[in-house]
Amino acid sequence: MNKTDTFRNETRAWLEANCPPGARGEGQTPWGSSKIELNNDSKLWLERMAERGWTVPTWPVEYGGAGLDKDLYPILIDELKRINARTPLTGRGVNYIGPTILEMGTDEQKTRWLPGIARGEGGWAMGYSEPGAGSDLASLACKAELKGDHYILNGRKVWTSDAMHCDYIFVLARTSPDAPQHLGISLILVDMSQPGVEVTPVRLLSGASPFNETNFADAIAPASDVIGGVDNGWTVGKRLLQFERSTHAGINTSGSQGGRSSDSPLPKQVQKYSPLVDGKIADNSLRTRLLNHQIAFTAQRLTQKRVIEETAASAPGFASSAVKLSNALITQEGDEILVAAMGTQGIGWGDTGFEPQEIETTREWLKQKSLTIAGGTKEVQLNIIAKRVLGLPD
Repeated sequence: MNKTDTFRNETRAWLEANCPPGARGEGQTPWGSSKIELNNDSKLWLERMAERGWTVPTWPVEYGGAGLDKDLYPILIDELKRINARTPLTGRGVNYIGPTILEMGTDEQKTRWLPGIARGEGGWAMGYSEPGAGSDLASLACKAELKGDHYILNGRKVWTSDAMHCDYIFVLARTSPDAPQHLGISLILVDMSQPGVEVTPVRLLSGASPFNETNFADAIAPASDVIGGVDNGWTVGKRLLQFERSTHAGINTSGSQGGRSSDSPLPKQVQKYSPLVDGKIADNSLRTRLLNHQIAFTAQRLTQKRVIEETAASAPGFASSAVKLSNALITQEGDEILVAAMGTQGIGWGDTGFEPQEIETTREWLKQKSLTIAGGTKEVQLNIIAKRVLGLPD
């Protein structure tokens, strides 16, 4: 029996014995926040997987991972899918800042931060965009002034997702105000529990408030928590964005993606609201849209699988932008199809006359509009793709 067969058999047996029933199928997925209480099965699943190094299976063992290579990592993902196991740990810790520290941090920073991230000890927010600096991120105004062995941060960040539940935030701040825009920026890790950090919710069309404005008023961060070097934040920040985009694209190999399904639930959802004639959806236009979506969905899943196999145990590159954009557009089109099939039941907001799932579908449809904004707008991704295709410099 070869190495991969042995690993598959051992992995299958271990997962069957150690994945709690309550960690299979839909349910709570931990992302590190100390402010969100985990149910017993989610907590147990996280602890067991972290002990084995499988919350971040491709990371080195000394930093909390399992050191799986490109041959073994896909086997673990396949076996998690087989039993419909949920991802034991997700979030910006294992998917964004963790891989960035692993690639660009010092040995001391890796030792200090990565094992805790791998265990899910602390939720992370992302401090990039500002009121006057979104896609034009180099225009950011948040400042970090060095005072002895620490930095003093002052400024505002917007669209800081889940910041109200986070323990830490990685912040792009201007450390050299007199340097050219792209050269005077640093990426700094900041503890959010201090008095100098204030979080204010931003309410969305969907009615939810996952986004926030985060204000820094003389917030303190150790100088040792600048990642990738002082004034090198533009390079570090762009690299982190590739990890973010690969996560949106479903191709990030830092964490264990758990039971990502290869099947789309959309056909069954549509059939609930669209009558069948001779075994087919009667509305020809809707049927054609659904068929085209299913082809695109299947192609996307196969592309994700191929990219994961090609990049497992290595960092994401240009493919993260291409797959992130296509994934966002396919998801949005699926939501549009479902809402169209639901008719007036797809515009529910209050409780009267609508099932809870119908109200949730409407809110999800609105929420998913952000997919072509978060992690870089559609236009930004198209520019990145065009540069690579044409062989242009950054």
